[in-house]
Amino acid sequence: MHSRETALLHSWQHNAQAWIDAVRSGAIESRRQVTDQAILLAILGRQPERVLDLGCGEGWLLRALADRGIDATGVDGDAALVAAARAAGSPQVYQASYEQLAESTSGMGAGYDVICANFALLQQDIIPLLAAMKALLLPGGALLIQTLHPWSVANGDYQDGWREECFAGFAGDWRPMPWYFRTLASWLNALDMAGFRLASLQEPQHPQSAVPQSLLLVAE
Repeated sequence: MHSRETALLHSWQHNAQAWIDAVRSGAIESRRQVTDQAILLAILGRQPERVLDLGCGEGWLLRALADRGIDATGVDGDAALVAAARAAGSPQVYQASYEQLAESTSGMGAGYDVICANFALLQQDIIPLLAAMKALLLPGGALLIQTLHPWSVANGDYQDGWREECFAGFAGDWRPMPWYFRTLASWLNALDMAGFRLASLQEPQHPQSAVPQSLLLVAE
């Protein structure tokens, strides 16, 4: 595995409890005010019966969907996050690496109306994973990706490449996390190479902010 990919995995192993605390306490303002609602509404707008949450973390979205009568399955690469999601009331949560998912060795079944990845595609080579997810969708199903808006976080360096998130301003014990930055064109190219067609693009924005809080891609 690429050294940056390994460091990414290890950062999540270290940061899991701090992340659980941050999400469940509503400490992340952009999520609380904009992006949580954006991904939830985008999913509900497709009226799905079955949803797969790719990189489900501690499971907040699984719980929100289950509360609305939707059959929600989650998968995450970190054991502590999977355990937290299960303990909070989501039994259908699997632990699997993105490599295992790309090789279809995770045992989660298929036949999903929607697969979502909410700030979860942080590694460099996502095309095999996206192609594997396409095979799990029902005809007419959709892949929803919410990610950092590349124009908002480029900081003058608008080209694909590894960056580092230091979690400055977050309470708790955090380890810096490497993540792979993509331009908008690179996101669209990855979808195309995995066999998807972009159906819509949203830029969720807080009314008092001059920049979008995220990029939300809907692909079929």
